Amino acid sequence: MTKGEARTLSLGRFAPDAKAWIQAAQGLADERGHAEIQPLHLLARGIAAHSGVAEVLRRAGADVLELSAACERALGALPKGTEPSYLSQRTLDLLGRAERDADRERAPEVLAEHLLNALSQEVRGPAGEILGGFGVGPGSLKAHLSVMRSTAVSTTFGGAAEVTAPETRDLVKLVRDGKSDPVVGRDAELRRLITILERREKCHPLLVGEPGVGKRAIVRALAERLASGDLPTSLAGARLLEVDLAALVAGARLRADVEARVKKLIDVTQAGTGEAILFVRGIEQLFGQTAGSGAGDALRSAMARDAVRLLGSTNPEGMRKLSDREPALLRRLTVLEVEEPTPAQAIEILRGVSGTFERHHGVRVGESAIVASVTLAKRYLQDRFLPDSAIDLLDESAAALRVETDGVPAEVDGVIRRLDAVRAQLASLEGAEDSATQATRARLAEEASGLEPKVAEMRKKLDSRRGAVAAVRSLASEIEAQRRALDEARSKKDYARVGELEQVTIPSLEQRHSAADQAARTMGASVDSVALGEEHIALTLAAWTGIPVAKMLEAEAERLLKMEERLEQRVVGQSEGVRAVSRAVRRGRVGLRDPRRPIGSFLFLGPSGVGKTELAKALAEFLFDDEAALTRLDMSEFMERHMAQRLLGAPPGYADSEQGGFLTEAVRRRPYSVLLFDEVEKAHQDVWNLLLQVLDDGRLTDGRGRLADFTNTVVILTSNIGSQRILETDARLFETEDGREALRDVLIGELGRFFRPEFLNRIDDIIVFRPLARTDLARIVDIQLDRVRALLAPRGVKLEVDEAAKARLVELGYQPALGARPLRRAIVQHVQDPLAEKLLEKGAMEGATVRVRLSGQVFEFDVTAAVS
Repeated sequence: MTKGEARTLSLGRFAPDAKAWIQAAQGLADERGHAEIQPLHLLARGIAAHSGVAEVLRRAGADVLELSAACERALGALPKGTEPSYLSQRTLDLLGRAERDADRERAPEVLAEHLLNALSQEVRGPAGEILGGFGVGPGSLKAHLSVMRSTAVSTTFGGAAEVTAPETRDLVKLVRDGKSDPVVGRDAELRRLITILERREKCHPLLVGEPGVGKRAIVRALAERLASGDLPTSLAGARLLEVDLAALVAGARLRADVEARVKKLIDVTQAGTGEAILFVRGIEQLFGQTAGSGAGDALRSAMARDAVRLLGSTNPEGMRKLSDREPALLRRLTVLEVEEPTPAQAIEILRGVSGTFERHHGVRVGESAIVASVTLAKRYLQDRFLPDSAIDLLDESAAALRVETDGVPAEVDGVIRRLDAVRAQLASLEGAEDSATQATRARLAEEASGLEPKVAEMRKKLDSRRGAVAAVRSLASEIEAQRRALDEARSKKDYARVGELEQVTIPSLEQRHSAADQAARTMGASVDSVALGEEHIALTLAAWTGIPVAKMLEAEAERLLKMEERLEQRVVGQSEGVRAVSRAVRRGRVGLRDPRRPIGSFLFLGPSGVGKTELAKALAEFLFDDEAALTRLDMSEFMERHMAQRLLGAPPGYADSEQGGFLTEAVRRRPYSVLLFDEVEKAHQDVWNLLLQVLDDGRLTDGRGRLADFTNTVVILTSNIGSQRILETDARLFETEDGREALRDVLIGELGRFFRPEFLNRIDDIIVFRPLARTDLARIVDIQLDRVRALLAPRGVKLEVDEAAKARLVELGYQPALGARPLRRAIVQHVQDPLAEKLLEKGAMEGATVRVRLSGQVFEFDVTAAVS
C-alpha cells in the first residue's frame, strides 16, 4: 500500500468500514493503473459505495450525480504507472487529520465519518477543487455527519465497478415524500404497462413515443401505484429506480467499462429489499459506438436469469438504433407505443397539473388559460407534441404574469432600461469634438433629461407599491401565526390567552391588514393571486413565434366564415378558385373529409402571373397565421429521375443519408402547412408516383424508414398547361358555371396528354385561373401601393397617388399573357425608383408627404415637409 519507510501507515486503529474504504480506494487506483492513491480515489469510492457518504454530501447541497461524474473525469486525467499504487503524501495527511479528529472526540476508532470530515478539508488537488466547486469546504459537512451513523454501507467497498446506488433515484420514495407531480389520464397505457410487468416472459416494457408525449409521466403514474399499493401482490413492495445514464457512461472508453458498470448496478439493486425495476430513459444511449454491445450482453444475461426487471423508454429514432445495434435485446422487451394525447385528453392533463403551477407562481390558472394552452400549442407549435408543449406554454405564461405583477412591469422596465442605455451612450461619446458627435450627444442629453424625472417618479411608485405589498403579506403571515397560537391556547385551556387573542390581537391585526390591502390596491398592486387567462397564453406564444395575438384569439368559426373575404384581400379576380379552396378547408375543419388524406388537393391552371402562387401564400397565412408555413418545391429541379429521390432522402449507407428528404423533412418539421408543387408538368414521372401516394394515403416513408404524415397539409399543384387556350377564351365564359365547366373539360383533355388518369383522379379539384382584366389590375395597384406605403412607414413618409396616375400604371402593366407581373415592374420603374431618388435628395424627409400625380404622360412627385 505504501512506498518507502516514510509512508508506512498502520490501519489498526481504523474501524472496519473506514479500513474498507481505504482499501477500496487502493483497489480503484490499481484498476486504473494510477501511480498514487490520492484523496480523489477516496472521494470517488465513498460516493459510489457508501450510501451514507452520498447522503451527507446531498444534505450539504451537492449534486451527487454531478459530483460523481466530475470525479470520473478527474480520474481519467491522472497519470498512470506500472508499479503497484502507493499512498500519496496528501492522502497520508488526510488520514492523519482523521486520526486527530477521532482523538478530539475521544473515539476509540477512526470511523468513516472522520475520514469524510478530513476529506472535506482538502482545498488543493483534484479532490479539493471538485469539492470546492460543489460548495463543500472545511467544516461544511460536520452538521450532517450524524447521518452516517444511521446509514449502513450500501454495498461492499471491494469490486471492480465504479457505479452503484448513487446513479439511481427511487421514484416511489419521491412520491411518498411528496416530491412528484400528480399524473392525470394515461390510464390505458398504465394498465397495459402493469400487464406487461405481470407477464411470465418478456416482462420488460419499452415505452416508445415522440419527445413530450408523456412517457415519463406514465412511469411516475406507476410509481404512484407502487406507493399506494394499488397493484397485484407480485409487485407489492417493488422499488422503481431511475438510472442516470449520464453518470453510468461518463468516462467510459471501452465496451468492458460500461458492461462492468451495468453488472455492478444490477448487483447493487439486487442487494436491496424488495424487487427492483430499473427505469432507463433513452435506453438506446447505452449502446453507442463507444460502449459497443457490452451493456446489452450484461442486460440480456440479467434478464435471462430474472435478476432484473427493466423498464425502458425511447423515441422512434432510438427504436431504430436499438433495432440496428441490439436486436437480441429488443426481442426480450415488449414495446408499448405511447401516442400523443388528443386535445381533450391534454386539457384534462393540464387541469391536473395546474395546481402545481398555481402554488409555484402564486397565480390562479383559469379554465380559459388551460384550453388556450392546448389549442394554441396544437395549432402553432407544430414541431412539438402535446402535452409537453402545452405545459411549457402554461408554465412560461404563469411565470410572465408573476414577473409582471410581482416584479417590475414591462412598461416601467422599458423606460428604466432606455435611460440606462442613453446614459451609457453619453458616457462613450464623452470628449469627442466633431460636430456629428456633438449633435448626437445633444440629442441624447435632451432625451435623458426628459426620461430622468419620469424614471424617478416610476421608481418612487414602484418602491411604494412593493412596500405596500410586503406589508400586506407580513400582516397576513402574522394573522396566520396568531390563529395557530389561538388554537394552541384553546388546546391548553388557557382562557386568558384565548380572550386576548380573540378580542384584541387578531382583530387589530385584521384591521391593519384590511387598511394595508386597501392602500396596496389604490396603488395598483394586486396582493391576491391574479388569474391567468387566454390573453396571457397568447402573449407568450406571440413572443415565441411572432404571430400577432389578435389572430390567435380570433374565433375559429368567424375566421372560416369570412375566409373568401380574407383571401380576396390578396388574390384579385379569381373568385372561383378562392371559393373552391375555402369550401375544402371548411370541410376539413369540421371533420367532413377523409381523415387519411390531405385537407385538400388542387391543381391550379392558368397563365403566368394571375395569382396561383399568391393564392397558395394567402392560404398558408390564413390557415396557420404564417406565410412561412408554405413549402414551395419548384418541379423544374426534379426533371431527372435521380433527382426524385431527393424528395425522400438517400437510404442508409449512402451519402447525405442523415439529412432526410426535401419533402418529407419539410412535412415532419411543419405537419400543418401548405405544399406548393410549382409547374408540376416539368417533374419526372417518378415524382408523380410519389404524389399519388401523398394524395391517396396521406403519407410517405423517407429513405430512413420514418413516416411523414400529410393528413394536415393542403397540397397545391400549379401548371401552365392550357395557358394559351385560357388566354384565347372569351371572358364571358368565366362568368357562368356552364362556361367554366366547358373550359375545364377542354383543359382536362390537354392534361390527359401529360398526366395519367389515376393521377388526375386523386386531385380534389382542378381550378382554372382566368386572365386578369383591367379592373382587376386597378385593384392590384392599390394592393401593391399599400406595400410601398408599408416600406415607407418606418421613415414616417406618407404616399398619396391620384387616380389618373393609378390608371396610367394599369395601362403600362396590362399584358394579359403575363398577368400582374408587368404591373409590379411598372410600379417599381415609375414610382419606387423616382421615390428613392427623392428620398436621397431631400435627406431623411421624416414625416413628409409625397404626392404622385400624372402630368400628361409623366409622373410628377410633390414633396410636402412635415409641419413641426
